Amino acid sequence: MHERLCVHSICFGTNDLATAEQHWLALAPSRISMLSPLLDEGVEPVRAMLQRGGFALEAVTHLFTREPLSPRGKDWKIEQDRMASIIEAVADLGGRTVYTVTGGHGTLTWEEAADEFCEAIAPCLKLAEQAGIELLLEPVPTLYAEGHIAHSLRDTVALAELSGLGVCIDIFSCWSEAGLRQTIERAMPRTHLVQIGDYVFGDKAYPCRAIPGEGDLPLRRIIGWIVEAGYAGNFDIEVFGPRTEGLGCVEAVRRSADYLGAMFADLGI
Repeated sequence: MHERLCVHSICFGTNDLATAEQHWLALAPSRISMLSPLLDEGVEPVRAMLQRGGFALEAVTHLFTREPLSPRGKDWKIEQDRMASIIEAVADLGGRTVYTVTGGHGTLTWEEAADEFCEAIAPCLKLAEQAGIELLLEPVPTLYAEGHIAHSLRDTVALAELSGLGVCIDIFSCWSEAGLRQTIERAMPRTHLVQIGDYVFGDKAYPCRAIPGEGDLPLRRIIGWIVEAGYAGNFDIEVFGPRTEGLGCVEAVRRSADYLGAMFADLGI
């Protein structure tokens, strides 16, 4: 597998560390990413798993809050403490990034919700900077509006600039935007992770990700723009849903990695 590819545990549809480990061992990536519930049993089981597999931890996905954003003033201690524990664990394990979503739109305007999130996340950003961890935002589809306010790369970059956070570019969630190349260039100084999935035109229900190269997204063009903009980081494979279930998660990721590795070679990555 190409050294700049990493495999996210979300591909496996499990929050069981032992199951995820078996899939990672079968795929043998150099880098892995995971959902934060895999840290629920503590740092040491994850450290042992990383050592057994020879894996480097790239990123952990952690939802700052699942609730709608609302004017809570300083009353974010539970969420801030949980995020702090994730940041500390990732730093202890030698990871590079934590990426998150904001909490939902609720009844606030976008600007009001953004201001609330910026105030709530500020102590976590300070801790991440002290720990040498990049704290990132990603765009997610509007279907998930109950948990996030940034549904385009443009809005994600705008919110990152307001909050001081970095950016994770999820190609699946932003491929259709107008001016995408220019937004990628704007995002680049803050971009520390890129996620790759594909999509087949006509699929209507989430999760509807396809194996890269087997869908209709212009992945080569977009990845080319990202590289040309100066991106030197790593690429996270995120494939899951009905189109991968028939193959099995390991085979779906393997086919994704083979396609992307060949593309990277052509692009000189």
